[in-house]
Amino acid sequence: MIISIKVRLEPNNKQNSKMFQSAGTARWSYNWALSKQQENYNQGNKFLRDGVLRKELTQLKKTDKFSWLKHYSNNITKQAIKDCCNAYKNFFKGLAEPPKFKSRKKSKPSFYQDTAKIKFTSTHVRLEKIGWIRLSERNRIPIDTKYMNPRISFNGVHWFISVSVEIENIKPKLTSESIGIDLGIKDLAICSNGMTFKNINKTSKVKKLEKKMRRLQRRVSKKYQLNKKGGSYVKTRNIIKLEKRIRKVYKNLDNIRTNYIHQITAKIVKAKPSKVVMEDLNVSGMMKNRHLSKAIAQQKFYEFITIMKYKCERIGSKFIQADRFYPSSKTCSECGAIKKDLKLSDRTYICPECGCVIDRDYNASINLSRYKLA
Repeated sequence: MIISIKVRLEPNNKQNSKMFQSAGTARWSYNWALSKQQENYNQGNKFLRDGVLRKELTQLKKTDKFSWLKHYSNNITKQAIKDCCNAYKNFFKGLAEPPKFKSRKKSKPSFYQDTAKIKFTSTHVRLEKIGWIRLSERNRIPIDTKYMNPRISFNGVHWFISVSVEIENIKPKLTSESIGIDLGIKDLAICSNGMTFKNINKTSKVKKLEKKMRRLQRRVSKKYQLNKKGGSYVKTRNIIKLEKRIRKVYKNLDNIRTNYIHQITAKIVKAKPSKVVMEDLNVSGMMKNRHLSKAIAQQKFYEFITIMKYKCERIGSKFIQADRFYPSSKTCSECGAIKKDLKLSDRTYICPECGCVIDRDYNASINLSRYKLA
């Protein structure tokens, strides 16, 4: 089984600068390849393969103007050109939008490392032409194994390395239990086996961090207004410092929410169910409700479903997403009657046929656990 592992890096100042330069080289190579592809496409010529572009770039390196490329790993430029060509192929196949030029300010800094040259110890990783960099976690990445697609990326606060490795997957013996999971705003997840997971955004820790972020955002806004010159805004050193603090608080909040989802999904998977059923939520449609959009975004429904799916696959449990129009909330879990006039404000389900009184979300999770594919 192939799994991906992502670990934070702890570079020194020189290594930090070198990694930003490497990411800039990857961005430049991608944009160079894209401009060549666009020029070739507008002239009505056949698609340029990545091998052709890589040979052309090798010749460019020999000139004085582009000799600076020799200071960086040639695998960075090669992979960036390959990524650009793959983006164009996906566009031609109708799988994606046409590729766009990467911006220095908006694009995520990242670059590739050669699988043959990257080396790991229990505490460090060796990157080509950068050196040994300390990892924030010990023994997180296996040593002396085959590595696939190593990528280094910057999230605005820290550098990370992600790599895929193949491990032996020993699947546990599963029970006959079927677990239905209903996602909500009041509680993040309600399971048919009785487990309920609260909304972490209502905890004091998250609320304090959100309050801190609002204060910092107000301070930045005031500084922008004070330093406004004509119709443009001036970004001062103090504004840059405040924006860095905002990014740190934002990433802290994001990490808390993602970690909570991992804890929940791990607890559900430890029950070893033979089947897990969830709703096929229209998250983008739900986000259009301006009263609930922020609460829905904070709950990270899509990420929850994605993580739950791959963890079920890892243990061999069947993951099913119920039909989007399956009336899990409106159906009585006791007699099967459907209540058509159920409102969003009705948090307790009262069956009009058998008189069953049950929590609305728990009722939905029971119905999901009994869901069968047509």
